[in-house]
Amino acid sequence: MSLKPADVKMKNIETIPQYFEKTNQGFDWLMIRCRQLKNWARRMHIKFFNWEYWPMWLVYLPSFFYFVYLSLKARSCCFFSVANPSIETGGMIFESKWDIFKLIPKEYYPSTILITANENTDTVIISMNNAGIGFPAIAKPDRGERGWCVAILQNKKDLQNYITRHPIDFLVQQYIGYPVELSVFYYRHPGSANGIITSVTGKEYLSVTGDGISNICELIKANDRAFLQMENLRLSGNINFNRFLHKGEKMVLAPFGNHTRGAMFLDYCSIIDDELTATFNKMSKQIEGFYFGRFDLKCKSIDDLKKGHHFLVLELNGAGAEPSHIYQPGFSFIKAQQVITSHYKMMYLAAKANHKKGIPFMSLQSFAAVRAAERKHKQKIK
Repeated sequence: MSLKPADVKMKNIETIPQYFEKTNQGFDWLMIRCRQLKNWARRMHIKFFNWEYWPMWLVYLPSFFYFVYLSLKARSCCFFSVANPSIETGGMIFESKWDIFKLIPKEYYPSTILITANENTDTVIISMNNAGIGFPAIAKPDRGERGWCVAILQNKKDLQNYITRHPIDFLVQQYIGYPVELSVFYYRHPGSANGIITSVTGKEYLSVTGDGISNICELIKANDRAFLQMENLRLSGNINFNRFLHKGEKMVLAPFGNHTRGAMFLDYCSIIDDELTATFNKMSKQIEGFYFGRFDLKCKSIDDLKKGHHFLVLELNGAGAEPSHIYQPGFSFIKAQQVITSHYKMMYLAAKANHKKGIPFMSLQSFAAVRAAERKHKQKIK
Protein backbone atom coordinates (compact mmCIF):
# COMPACT_ATOMS: atom_id res chain seq x y z
CA MET A 1 0.00 0.00 0.00
CA SER A 2 1.48 3.35 -1.04
CA LEU A 3 1.62 6.36 1.28
CA LYS A 4 -0.26 9.51 0.49
CA PRO A 5 1.66 12.80 0.20
CA ALA A 6 0.19 13.98 3.52
CA ASP A 7 1.37 10.82 5.23
CA VAL A 8 4.90 11.33 3.89
CA LYS A 9 4.92 14.94 5.10
CA MET A 10 3.68 13.90 8.57
CA LYS A 11 6.37 11.17 8.78
CA ASN A 12 9.10 13.70 7.95
CA ILE A 13 7.80 16.13 10.57
CA GLU A 14 7.86 13.41 13.23
CA THR A 15 11.55 12.69 12.54
CA ILE A 16 12.70 16.31 12.97
CA PRO A 17 13.12 16.11 16.80
CA GLN A 18 15.05 12.88 16.36
CA TYR A 19 17.25 14.56 13.80
CA PHE A 20 18.08 17.47 16.12
CA GLU A 21 18.65 15.10 19.03
CA LYS A 22 21.21 13.14 17.00
CA THR A 23 22.80 16.39 15.81
CA ASN A 24 23.12 17.67 19.38
CA GLN A 25 24.61 14.37 20.51
CA GLY A 26 27.17 14.59 17.75
CA PHE A 27 27.96 18.20 18.67
CA ASP A 28 28.34 17.30 22.36
CA TRP A 29 30.65 14.42 21.45
CA LEU A 30 32.76 16.75 19.32
CA MET A 31 33.00 19.35 22.10
CA ILE A 32 34.05 16.68 24.62
CA ARG A 33 36.75 15.43 22.27
CA CYS A 34 38.00 18.97 21.66
CA ARG A 35 38.14 19.62 25.40
CA GLN A 36 40.02 16.38 25.96
CA LEU A 37 42.48 17.27 23.22
CA LYS A 38 43.00 20.73 24.70
CA ASN A 39 43.66 19.27 28.16
CA TRP A 40 46.05 16.70 26.69
CA ALA A 41 47.96 19.41 24.85
CA ARG A 42 48.26 21.47 28.03
CA ARG A 43 49.53 18.48 30.02
CA MET A 44 52.12 17.73 27.35
CA HIS A 45 53.21 21.38 27.31
CA ILE A 46 53.65 21.47 31.10
CA LYS A 47 55.62 18.22 31.15
CA PHE A 48 57.80 19.09 28.16
CA PHE A 49 59.00 22.39 29.61
CA ASN A 50 59.44 21.10 33.20
CA TRP A 51 61.83 18.15 33.29
CA GLU A 52 60.72 17.19 36.82
CA TYR A 53 57.71 15.56 35.10
CA TRP A 54 59.71 13.64 32.52
CA PRO A 55 59.59 9.81 32.67
CA MET A 56 62.27 8.27 34.88
CA TRP A 57 64.10 6.56 32.02
CA LEU A 58 64.58 9.92 30.32
CA VAL A 59 65.67 11.74 33.50
CA TYR A 60 68.29 9.07 34.17
CA LEU A 61 69.39 8.46 30.58
CA PRO A 62 72.48 10.75 30.63
CA SER A 63 73.72 9.40 33.97
CA PHE A 64 73.01 5.81 32.92
CA PHE A 65 76.25 5.72 30.96
CA TYR A 66 78.19 6.57 34.12
CA PHE A 67 76.34 3.76 35.91
CA VAL A 68 77.49 1.39 33.13
CA TYR A 69 81.06 2.59 33.65
CA LEU A 70 80.85 1.86 37.38
CA SER A 71 79.36 -1.56 36.64
CA LEU A 72 82.34 -2.36 34.45
CA LYS A 73 84.72 -1.25 37.20
CA ALA A 74 82.88 -3.40 39.74
CA ARG A 75 82.54 -6.25 37.21
CA SER A 76 78.89 -6.48 38.15
CA CYS A 77 75.86 -4.52 36.99
CA CYS A 78 74.28 -5.36 40.37
CA PHE A 79 77.04 -3.81 42.49
CA PHE A 80 74.37 -1.70 44.21
CA SER A 81 73.08 -4.82 45.96
CA VAL A 82 75.81 -4.64 48.63
CA ALA A 83 75.75 -0.88 49.19
CA ASN A 84 73.46 -1.76 52.12
CA PRO A 85 74.13 -5.43 52.93
CA SER A 86 71.31 -5.69 55.47
CA ILE A 87 68.63 -4.63 52.94
CA GLU A 88 67.27 -6.78 50.11
CA THR A 89 68.84 -5.79 46.76
CA GLY A 90 70.63 -3.06 48.72
CA GLY A 91 67.32 -1.21 48.65
CA MET A 92 67.27 -0.80 44.87
CA ILE A 93 63.93 -2.54 44.14
CA PHE A 94 61.18 -4.55 45.82
CA GLU A 95 62.68 -4.46 49.29
CA SER A 96 60.46 -5.02 52.34
CA LYS A 97 59.74 -1.84 54.27
CA TRP A 98 58.89 -3.94 57.31
CA ASP A 99 62.29 -5.64 57.29
CA ILE A 100 63.94 -2.21 57.13
CA PHE A 101 61.89 -0.91 60.06
CA LYS A 102 63.09 -3.88 62.09
CA LEU A 103 66.65 -2.56 61.64
CA ILE A 104 65.79 0.90 63.00
CA PRO A 105 65.57 1.56 66.75
CA LYS A 106 61.88 1.95 67.63
CA GLU A 107 62.25 5.41 69.10
CA TYR A 108 62.98 6.77 65.62
CA TYR A 109 59.78 5.76 63.80
CA PRO A 110 56.00 5.85 64.41
CA SER A 111 54.05 2.84 65.62
CA THR A 112 53.91 0.53 62.60
CA ILE A 113 52.51 -2.97 62.06
CA LEU A 114 52.64 -5.47 59.20
CA ILE A 115 49.30 -6.75 57.90
CA THR A 116 49.28 -9.92 55.82
CA ALA A 117 47.26 -10.10 52.61
CA ASN A 118 43.47 -10.45 52.94
CA GLU A 119 43.52 -10.16 56.73
CA ASN A 120 40.19 -9.80 58.51
CA THR A 121 39.32 -6.17 59.24
CA ASP A 122 38.42 -6.79 62.88
CA THR A 123 41.71 -8.60 63.41
CA VAL A 124 43.57 -5.62 61.95
CA ILE A 125 41.69 -3.26 64.28
CA ILE A 126 42.75 -5.37 67.26
CA SER A 127 46.38 -5.29 66.08
CA MET A 128 46.18 -1.52 65.64
CA ASN A 129 44.79 -1.07 69.15
CA ASN A 130 47.51 -3.28 70.61
CA ALA A 131 50.15 -1.15 68.85
CA GLY A 132 48.53 2.11 69.94
CA ILE A 133 47.57 3.07 66.39
CA GLY A 134 44.30 4.95 65.95
CA PHE A 135 42.59 6.71 63.07
CA PRO A 136 43.68 8.49 61.01
CA ALA A 137 46.43 6.07 59.99
CA ILE A 138 48.61 5.54 56.95
CA ALA A 139 48.41 2.38 54.84
CA LYS A 140 51.18 1.53 52.41
CA PRO A 141 52.31 -1.66 50.63
CA ASP A 142 55.17 -3.47 52.33
CA ARG A 143 56.84 -3.61 48.93
CA GLY A 144 56.36 -0.55 46.73
CA GLU A 145 57.86 2.80 45.84
CA ARG A 146 57.08 6.39 44.88
CA GLY A 147 53.87 6.64 46.87
CA TRP A 148 52.33 3.62 45.13
CA CYS A 149 49.01 2.76 46.80
CA VAL A 150 49.67 4.90 49.87
CA ALA A 151 46.41 5.99 51.51
CA ILE A 152 45.11 7.74 54.59
CA LEU A 153 42.63 5.63 56.55
CA GLN A 154 40.10 7.79 58.36
CA ASN A 155 37.95 4.99 59.78
CA LYS A 156 37.18 1.28 59.75
CA LYS A 157 35.35 1.54 56.42
CA ASP A 158 38.47 2.97 54.75
CA LEU A 159 40.47 0.10 56.20
CA GLN A 160 38.00 -2.47 54.87
CA ASN A 161 38.11 -0.90 51.41
CA TYR A 162 41.90 -0.87 51.43
CA ILE A 163 42.09 -4.55 52.38
CA THR A 164 39.61 -5.44 49.62
CA ARG A 165 41.38 -3.45 46.92
CA HIS A 166 44.93 -4.37 47.97
CA PRO A 167 45.25 -8.16 48.46
CA ILE A 168 48.94 -7.83 49.38
CA ASP A 169 50.96 -7.46 52.57
CA PHE A 170 50.86 -3.85 53.75
CA LEU A 171 51.85 -1.65 56.65
CA VAL A 172 49.59 0.40 58.89
CA GLN A 173 51.41 3.31 60.44
CA GLN A 174 50.27 5.91 62.94
CA TYR A 175 49.61 9.24 61.22
CA ILE A 176 52.07 11.90 62.36
CA GLY A 177 50.81 15.47 62.44
CA TYR A 178 54.17 17.23 62.60
CA PRO A 179 54.10 20.24 60.24
CA VAL A 180 57.46 19.78 58.50
CA GLU A 181 58.14 16.90 56.09
CA LEU A 182 61.65 16.37 54.77
CA SER A 183 63.81 13.86 52.94
CA VAL A 184 67.42 13.60 54.11
CA PHE A 185 70.00 11.69 52.08
CA TYR A 186 72.84 10.15 54.08
CA TYR A 187 76.08 8.45 53.06
CA ARG A 188 78.80 6.83 55.15
CA HIS A 189 81.72 4.90 53.73
CA PRO A 190 81.91 1.48 55.47
CA GLY A 191 85.46 2.29 56.55
CA SER A 192 84.59 5.68 58.07
CA ALA A 193 83.44 6.50 61.57
CA ASN A 194 81.04 9.19 60.40
CA GLY A 195 79.06 10.04 57.30
CA ILE A 196 77.72 13.08 55.46
CA ILE A 197 74.36 14.49 54.46
CA THR A 198 74.28 15.01 50.71
CA SER A 199 70.72 16.22 50.14
CA VAL A 200 67.79 17.68 52.07
CA THR A 201 64.40 18.10 50.41
CA GLY A 202 61.48 20.09 51.78
CA LYS A 203 58.01 18.99 50.74
CA GLU A 204 54.92 21.09 50.15
CA TYR A 205 51.65 19.20 49.75
CA LEU A 206 49.55 19.80 46.66
CA SER A 207 47.16 22.63 47.48
CA VAL A 208 45.20 25.56 46.11
CA THR A 209 44.52 28.99 47.60
CA GLY A 210 41.14 30.67 47.22
CA ASP A 211 40.61 33.99 45.44
CA GLY A 212 37.04 34.50 46.67
CA ILE A 213 35.45 34.10 43.23
CA SER A 214 36.58 30.70 41.87
CA ASN A 215 35.47 27.23 42.89
CA ILE A 216 37.96 24.46 43.59
CA CYS A 217 37.68 23.05 40.07
CA GLU A 218 38.58 26.42 38.57
CA LEU A 219 41.46 26.89 41.02
CA ILE A 220 42.87 23.48 40.09
CA LYS A 221 42.68 24.29 36.38
CA ALA A 222 44.54 27.55 37.01
CA ASN A 223 47.40 25.71 38.78
CA ASP A 224 49.68 23.66 36.52
CA ARG A 225 50.81 21.27 39.26
CA ALA A 226 47.24 20.67 40.43
CA PHE A 227 45.96 20.42 36.86
CA LEU A 228 48.26 17.45 36.21
CA GLN A 229 46.64 15.66 39.16
CA MET A 230 43.05 16.45 38.13
CA GLU A 231 42.11 12.91 37.14
CA ASN A 232 43.61 11.39 40.31
CA LEU A 233 41.80 13.98 42.41
CA ARG A 234 38.49 13.10 40.75
CA LEU A 235 39.05 9.39 41.32
CA SER A 236 39.80 9.94 45.00
CA GLY A 237 36.22 11.16 45.57
CA ASN A 238 37.36 13.25 48.53
CA ILE A 239 36.98 16.72 46.98
CA ASN A 240 33.91 18.85 46.35
CA PHE A 241 34.96 20.57 43.14
CA ASN A 242 32.04 23.01 43.29
CA ARG A 243 33.03 24.41 46.68
CA PHE A 244 34.22 28.02 46.81
CA LEU A 245 37.20 29.04 48.96
CA HIS A 246 37.44 32.40 50.68
CA LYS A 247 40.19 34.73 49.52
CA GLY A 248 43.45 33.53 51.03
CA GLU A 249 41.94 30.24 52.25
CA LYS A 250 44.31 27.35 51.55
CA MET A 251 43.13 23.80 50.93
CA VAL A 252 45.37 20.75 50.75
CA LEU A 253 44.26 18.53 47.87
CA ALA A 254 46.59 15.57 48.47
CA PRO A 255 48.22 15.26 51.92
CA PHE A 256 51.10 13.13 50.66
CA GLY A 257 54.77 14.05 50.40
CA ASN A 258 55.20 12.17 47.12
CA HIS A 259 56.15 13.85 43.88
CA THR A 260 53.88 11.50 41.95
CA ARG A 261 50.96 12.68 44.11
CA GLY A 262 51.60 16.34 43.30
CA ALA A 263 53.85 17.41 46.19
CA MET A 264 56.37 20.15 45.39
CA PHE A 265 59.97 19.28 46.24
CA LEU A 266 62.22 22.10 47.40
CA ASP A 267 65.99 22.32 47.78
CA TYR A 268 66.74 22.58 51.52
CA CYS A 269 70.43 21.73 51.28
CA SER A 270 71.23 25.08 52.88
CA ILE A 271 70.22 23.69 56.30
CA ILE A 272 72.99 21.07 56.25
CA ASP A 273 75.47 21.73 59.04
CA ASP A 274 77.53 19.88 61.65
CA GLU A 275 74.61 19.72 64.08
CA LEU A 276 72.25 18.10 61.56
CA THR A 277 74.97 15.71 60.41
CA ALA A 278 75.67 14.66 64.00
CA THR A 279 71.98 13.78 64.50
CA PHE A 280 71.98 11.50 61.46
CA ASN A 281 75.35 9.99 62.28
CA LYS A 282 74.02 8.99 65.67
CA MET A 283 70.88 7.39 64.23
CA SER A 284 72.41 5.82 61.11
CA LYS A 285 75.23 4.07 62.96
CA GLN A 286 72.58 2.23 64.98
CA ILE A 287 71.15 0.74 61.76
CA GLU A 288 73.23 -2.33 61.02
CA GLY A 289 74.41 -2.68 57.43
CA PHE A 290 73.10 0.71 56.28
CA TYR A 291 75.45 3.13 54.49
CA PHE A 292 73.63 4.80 51.63
CA GLY A 293 70.04 6.01 51.40
CA ARG A 294 67.33 8.51 52.20
CA PHE A 295 65.29 9.10 55.33
CA ASP A 296 61.74 10.38 54.73
CA LEU A 297 60.59 11.99 57.97
CA LYS A 298 58.39 14.48 59.75
CA CYS A 299 59.47 16.87 62.48
CA LYS A 300 58.11 19.72 64.58
CA SER A 301 60.75 22.08 63.24
CA ILE A 302 64.15 22.08 61.58
CA ASP A 303 65.75 23.29 64.82
CA ASP A 304 64.21 20.33 66.66
CA LEU A 305 65.49 17.96 63.99
CA LYS A 306 69.02 19.32 64.30
CA LYS A 307 68.90 18.76 68.04
CA GLY A 308 67.59 15.24 67.51
CA HIS A 309 64.19 15.98 69.08
CA HIS A 310 60.58 15.61 67.90
CA PHE A 311 61.12 13.84 64.61
CA LEU A 312 60.03 10.44 63.28
CA VAL A 313 61.19 8.46 60.25
CA LEU A 314 58.29 7.52 57.98
CA GLU A 315 60.42 5.45 55.64
CA LEU A 316 64.06 4.58 54.93
CA ASN A 317 65.03 3.98 51.30
CA GLY A 318 68.28 2.40 50.17
CA ALA A 319 70.13 2.21 46.85
CA GLY A 320 67.04 3.06 44.82
CA ALA A 321 66.53 6.36 46.63
CA GLU A 322 67.03 9.71 44.92
CA PRO A 323 68.56 12.97 46.15
CA SER A 324 65.12 14.43 45.59
CA HIS A 325 66.02 18.11 46.01
CA ILE A 326 66.88 18.02 42.29
CA TYR A 327 63.14 18.11 41.55
CA GLN A 328 62.76 21.66 42.81
CA PRO A 329 61.03 23.65 40.04
CA GLY A 330 63.67 25.40 37.95
CA PHE A 331 66.55 23.18 39.09
CA SER A 332 69.08 22.80 36.26
CA PHE A 333 68.87 19.47 34.43
CA ILE A 334 72.64 19.46 33.91
CA LYS A 335 73.23 20.11 37.60
CA ALA A 336 70.77 17.31 38.41
CA GLN A 337 72.88 14.89 36.34
CA GLN A 338 75.96 15.95 38.32
CA VAL A 339 74.11 15.26 41.57
CA ILE A 340 72.87 11.86 40.37
CA THR A 341 76.29 10.72 39.16
CA SER A 342 77.97 11.87 42.38
CA HIS A 343 75.51 9.70 44.32
CA TYR A 344 76.19 6.77 41.99
CA LYS A 345 79.86 7.13 42.89
CA MET A 346 79.08 7.09 46.62
CA MET A 347 76.95 3.98 46.15
CA TYR A 348 79.78 2.35 44.21
CA LEU A 349 82.35 3.18 46.91
CA ALA A 350 80.12 1.74 49.66
CA ALA A 351 79.47 -1.39 47.60
CA LYS A 352 83.14 -1.83 46.71
CA ALA A 353 84.18 -1.61 50.38
CA ASN A 354 81.53 -4.12 51.45
CA HIS A 355 82.43 -6.46 48.60
CA LYS A 356 86.05 -6.46 49.77
CA LYS A 357 84.76 -7.79 53.08
CA GLY A 358 83.54 -10.88 51.24
CA ILE A 359 79.91 -9.88 50.64
CA PRO A 360 78.96 -11.16 47.15
CA PHE A 361 77.18 -9.09 44.54
CA MET A 362 73.68 -10.11 43.56
CA SER A 363 73.63 -12.16 40.34
CA LEU A 364 71.91 -10.86 37.24
CA GLN A 365 69.62 -13.89 37.28
CA SER A 366 68.56 -13.14 40.85
CA PHE A 367 67.91 -9.51 39.97
CA ALA A 368 65.75 -10.56 36.99
CA ALA A 369 63.78 -12.89 39.28
CA VAL A 370 63.16 -10.05 41.75
CA ARG A 371 62.02 -7.76 38.93
CA ALA A 372 59.59 -10.43 37.71
CA ALA A 373 58.26 -10.88 41.26
CA GLU A 374 57.76 -7.11 41.48
CA ARG A 375 55.68 -7.05 38.29
CA LYS A 376 53.58 -9.99 39.48
CA HIS A 377 53.08 -8.28 42.83
CA LYS A 378 51.71 -5.10 41.28
CA GLN A 379 49.27 -7.05 39.12
CA LYS A 380 47.45 -8.18 42.29
CA ILE A 381 46.05 -4.70 42.88
CA LYS A 382 42.39 -4.46 41.91
